[in-house]
Amino acid sequence: MQCDWRDKIAVLYDGQDDIAAIEQLATKLGISLLSSTEMGLNKELQFWLSWREGRLSLLDKDSIKSSGLTVDIEHRQGEQRTWPMPKTGAFAQAIGKKTQTVVDATAGWGQDSLAMFRMGYRITSIERNPIMAELLDDAYRRLAQQDWVQRLGLELPTLLKGDALACLTELVDQPDCVYLDPMFPPKRKKSALAKKSIRVLRDLVGDDSDKEQLFAAAYKAAGKRVVVKSPDYAEPLGGKPNDSFHGKLLRYDVYLKC
Repeated sequence: MQCDWRDKIAVLYDGQDDIAAIEQLATKLGISLLSSTEMGLNKELQFWLSWREGRLSLLDKDSIKSSGLTVDIEHRQGEQRTWPMPKTGAFAQAIGKKTQTVVDATAGWGQDSLAMFRMGYRITSIERNPIMAELLDDAYRRLAQQDWVQRLGLELPTLLKGDALACLTELVDQPDCVYLDPMFPPKRKKSALAKKSIRVLRDLVGDDSDKEQLFAAAYKAAGKRVVVKSPDYAEPLGGKPNDSFHGKLLRYDVYLKC
């Protein structure tokens, strides 16, 4: 079950962008459209969507005068700027070097989808929260404009907007791998504060209380394997995995299809 996000967010128009496009976005999402002078009138609002520096951004009260949060399409720190990137490390080991097609069923901020795309996998991203889906849509639009993507003629990730439980049953082609990164409840004991993008995502969409159903749907849809990314304190989502690869404070559990 997801949070009632429509009560938390509005589209913000600051007078600089195409008002017709902004009105269309607000209508599409079924949320209010406010000007910068009206934004303080609704005390229930926690977030705003707006275009900043040519990118769709998610703003909160602390970032309303800055660029806010966007889906970052740039290479992660330490990644080789070649295509495809080497398939090394726990993440790539879990996905599998022989894997070709991956469905990221819980795309969120899209960072794992984009990393797999840069490794040369063919990616389908699924995102059920409409706000996050719009941010991803904007990111893939910007990705298509990147010089290296155009020069190499790469096939962009496909974005499916909707509940993964339904989308996984409607896939036209069976993927080699279904990748899950569900939102787990935070660790109870005191620990380091999660990065802002994760805190905002949790505030906006809540925890994934249907993780078990999602795993079952993923296992049924996958051709060869399901990979579950989870914090190191969490119990394996699908029971004992066939293999596990460990990163810093997290692990990737691999479930192979017989």
